[in-house]
Amino acid sequence: MTDIRVLIADDQAAVREGLALLLETMSEVSVVGQAGDGLEAAALAAELAPDVVLMDLNMPRADGIEATASILAANPAIRIVVLTTYEDDKSIVGALRAGALGYLTKAATRADIERAVKAAAAGQAILDPAVQRQLLAAATGNGTGGASGAGGSGNGAGGNGTSAASGAATTSAAGPEPADDLSPREADVLRLIAAGHSNREIAKKLFVGEATVKSHINRIFTKTGCRDRAQAVQYAFTHGYADPGTK
Repeated sequence: MTDIRVLIADDQAAVREGLALLLETMSEVSVVGQAGDGLEAAALAAELAPDVVLMDLNMPRADGIEATASILAANPAIRIVVLTTYEDDKSIVGALRAGALGYLTKAATRADIERAVKAAAAGQAILDPAVQRQLLAAATGNGTGGASGAGGSGNGAGGNGTSAASGAATTSAAGPEPADDLSPREADVLRLIAAGHSNREIAKKLFVGEATVKSHINRIFTKTGCRDRAQAVQYAFTHGYADPGTK
């Protein structure tokens, strides 16, 4: 089986090198490049066409959200997994809106990172449990809205020091707002997508075929206005379909 090719983007050399060493211990994963800022990340992604980019958010020249949007505009097949100290709703929603498929905090374990990289390469969305809780809190108006991270500088994803006091409103606006007429079975499928399950896993849990799951997902996308699984995950958390305890 061909290795999953990973590009690391982080402005701290020690973090990049540590992640590279960690990733190289994983089966079927190889590091193809390292970038120290958002512009370099976009340039290397265009040059190397990695399968997955591990993306920090607070970087010079262009932040991780800008880099994510730039990379996916040039090559939508690349999967972005955010790995950052920030877990405020502004950063999370900004990254998901830009197209990130996964979002982990730097408290993630080796197993968490390996699972996220391999899930992203397979087109599956993975969110850190703390991020799931934050999205739910933001959707219900209880989000922190601030830009503080675990050991971060307090400047948020964009590094400009602005506050996300209206974080809940921003989160709600991030997802599509059509009339929601999902059937009970479509709602079940959406909950399982938000929990990070693949089509095969959803089919097993619901005792249906994968083709049926794909049909449900297509209808979910049509009814919610989502374009991909990452947007569907965001929609699920901002519209009350997801449960952080769902497995």
